[in-house]
Amino acid sequence: MAISAADVKTLRTQTGAGMMDCKRALSDADGDTERAVELLRERGLAKAGKRAGRETSEGSVGISLDGGVAAIIELGCETDFVARTDDYQALVQEIADLVAGSADLTDAAKTLAASLGGETVEARVTAAISKMGENIELKRVARLSVEGVTGGYVHAGGKLGVVVGIASDKSDAKLEGLAKDVAMHVAAADPTPLAVDEDGVPSDVADAERRVLTAQAEGSGKPANVIEKMVEGRMRKFFAENCLVRQAFVKDPDHSVGDVVSSVAKEVGAKASVSAFARFRLGEESTG
Repeated sequence: MAISAADVKTLRTQTGAGMMDCKRALSDADGDTERAVELLRERGLAKAGKRAGRETSEGSVGISLDGGVAAIIELGCETDFVARTDDYQALVQEIADLVAGSADLTDAAKTLAASLGGETVEARVTAAISKMGENIELKRVARLSVEGVTGGYVHAGGKLGVVVGIASDKSDAKLEGLAKDVAMHVAAADPTPLAVDEDGVPSDVADAERRVLTAQAEGSGKPANVIEKMVEGRMRKFFAENCLVRQAFVKDPDHSVGDVVSSVAKEVGAKASVSAFARFRLGEESTG
């Protein structure tokens, strides 16, 4: 019989089980909601659903690299103990590999609906909740694709991860090493870079900084033309501190990240530039 979206939503609200699990249970129960609840309980899925809503402040960030493609995901859970288990880490890696392998998986919702090992990612997560006894949540995914190479770095047992794309006309081991080094820089840099370069800094962020600097400069009582120069100088410093390619490279502070990229490019006889990066720290709301 046909199962309506409203019935599925009602069952999900009642049990907390995944969408496909609810739809399957309703189908198996011929549309009888009470029987569908029983089936979900028998299958251990309603019990898992009751854990939904618990805070998932722990978990792991995982990455997957494949030539010019890189993926990064954040899978949250309740305790560090579960996050460090082999089963949990295997699930993190499977999802990261899945995202790397599909250009369509650009957010968590699309990834949860995707197929993984013959069932949806959402179903796999729900099964993991039942097995591990904790709420588990796919929080974020990001995917980079570049004509060139990618690199990545995971720090502190999965608490922080970075992927970087290096656009290039060559695929070279030294460029791959460069991509990893830049990823390590992004992980360690303080402040965390806002964008690859000045053009990538969100206009609202730059405008807000300019307003603050202008207000500060106006408090000096200097003439308008001097204030303008003060603000421009301070904005240049802001961009130098917050744009990846202009930051002092953490492994060689005498040179900028852009300088290091240019040096390696010259060494291997290739064109190369940082095209993009994604930085996930466990528990943060957005990428770096």
